[in-house]
Amino acid sequence: MLDISFYSTNGSESETVDVAENLYEWLAKSDFSKIGGESIDIKIYLDEEDVILPLVELDRDIRQQFKKFFSEAIISESDAVLTKLGDSPSKEEYQTGTYRLRKMLELLKCVENENYQYLQRI
Repeated sequence: MLDISFYSTNGSESETVDVAENLYEWLAKSDFSKIGGESIDIKIYLDEEDVILPLVELDRDIRQQFKKFFSEAIISESDAVLTKLGDSPSKEEYQTGTYRLRKMLELLKCVENENYQYLQRI
């Protein structure tokens, strides 16, 4: 598993989304890796200390680009999942088949959360 983390300015709020390696590779090859450009070292207060992390600042434009990316990816993935699963998938088929969709929804919710000002994609 690899992580994509979201941080607030003061580090009081953070969330980490664990993603499987194949999903992370797909994200790395997609426009996701281009949004916001290269990460820059930013000093934030986290876990009761100042730390410097390579982050992307989620300003209005970048946040909108991420929202658009994930919204489009979710629509595309939804179509693929519905086609693949058919009418009566088993629980295992459902969980496996919807993994990417669930993770992209989780990432979209983090991007939409205005409390998070930074994204770390390592």
